[in-house]
Amino acid sequence: MKKETTLTPKLVFKLWLALSILIVGMAICYILITNYYSNQHHLATQQEINAPLAQHLIDEKFSDETPPFLEDGSVNKTVFGDLMHDMMAVNRSIEVYMLGEDGEVLYSVVLRHDSEEPSKYVDLKPIKDLLSTGGKGFCLGDDPRDPEERKIFSAAFFNNEIKNGYIYIILSGEAYQTASANIFNKYIKSFGLGAIGLTTIFTILIGLGSIWFLTKNLRKITEVARRFKEGDLNARIENPEETDISVFANTFNEMANTINNNLEEIKNVDVLRRQLIANVSHDLRTPLAILKGYAETLQEKNESLSKEEIERYLNVISSNSDKLTKLVEQLFEYSKLEAKQIEPIMEQFSITDLCLDLVSKYQLLARNKNISLSLDVFENKNILVYADISLIERALQNLIDNALKFTPDSGSIILGLEETKHFCRVSVNDSGTGISPEAQKTIFERFKHSTEDYNKNGAGLGLAIVKKIVELHNSKIEVLSTSAAGSIFSFDLLKV
Repeated sequence: MKKETTLTPKLVFKLWLALSILIVGMAICYILITNYYSNQHHLATQQEINAPLAQHLIDEKFSDETPPFLEDGSVNKTVFGDLMHDMMAVNRSIEVYMLGEDGEVLYSVVLRHDSEEPSKYVDLKPIKDLLSTGGKGFCLGDDPRDPEERKIFSAAFFNNEIKNGYIYIILSGEAYQTASANIFNKYIKSFGLGAIGLTTIFTILIGLGSIWFLTKNLRKITEVARRFKEGDLNARIENPEETDISVFANTFNEMANTINNNLEEIKNVDVLRRQLIANVSHDLRTPLAILKGYAETLQEKNESLSKEEIERYLNVISSNSDKLTKLVEQLFEYSKLEAKQIEPIMEQFSITDLCLDLVSKYQLLARNKNISLSLDVFENKNILVYADISLIERALQNLIDNALKFTPDSGSIILGLEETKHFCRVSVNDSGTGISPEAQKTIFERFKHSTEDYNKNGAGLGLAIVKKIVELHNSKIEVLSTSAAGSIFSFDLLKV
């Protein structure tokens, strides 16, 4: 039964909580911003509508019969007493101030006399700014009774024979502020609670929908990961570049591929280990049996054997001991190469000189078999390559040994060096028995023989070692051969 793939409740809760906080925060900001600008709009509208109020008051109340100042220069309080009665009938929230030309508060008309005494001076700059726009602008001026606040106002300049000054009217006085604050508190509570309630509902709906949509690809990846965990090693995220979290998807696919490769490598190592044990047991059995047989013969028939026979038996024992030694050395060498314990020491050297030395070393063995061994390089050119000289020498020795085994008397072996633009091709060409197409497919695998004759063909590790050495130099060993027509083994080395 297929398990349902879901995200953990903790992750869903965190996503929903983050989205809720974001939406609620946006809602609160919207409420505050909306309230601020709606209040500013209301004040600007109220100021523009009431901008002519001060001028109307001057035109209506100030005249020759009712001047603003008496002959002794004092304020005509009778005029302002009548003004107070008019204010009570029309608008109880406004406050009227008479200002001198320097902004000094000369007199005030307010309905509440229990409030603080007004400031002595009012800043004239906002007044002049409003008058310069004809009352069409939006300016906040000083409140003489609350110096910390700035409020909307109406103002007008008047001329008088005694004194000149300004009529300055606060349009939203203390009464207005109190009423506005009470209304705002009620409004903000009802509006805020309603907005937060609706926001919460929409947050739940939108949040769950958004989480489902945004985590769709994550659920797919979780499903693939679950399948991989349960043993489906071929489970991969399809089209990872098209997902919202392509980095994670690609990383998972790469991880799965790495795990698969490691598992395959472990399986191959285990198979190779079993093959190694079987092949080593097989290859060691023959020389050990020969050693034991000849040793027992010498022990049992030592007195009856002639000196020549004893010498022949000892030569057989010595020869097989050498073969065992060589086999063990090859096993150690190959195991190090297989375990990647050998790192090539790259250096510049002359491949031409190395091949000449090898031809000289193997010349005696070749002559004993009546085989011609030579080096073929164009115009005897000294070719420099970048490689590990000891490993390349070991690889060429194995190839020459292999060629000597399979080349009949009167045959030939040619070491060839051929230059290309960036590489030097090294080849070993023999006129031996050749290799069948079927054998060529497995000839570089360890313990693969082209014949069952141990005494002739050895343990089958020589070409496997050559392949590993060539691969360490980022190259590839190739073979070109046909039956009874000889073989050519070749690989490339980087030129200097």
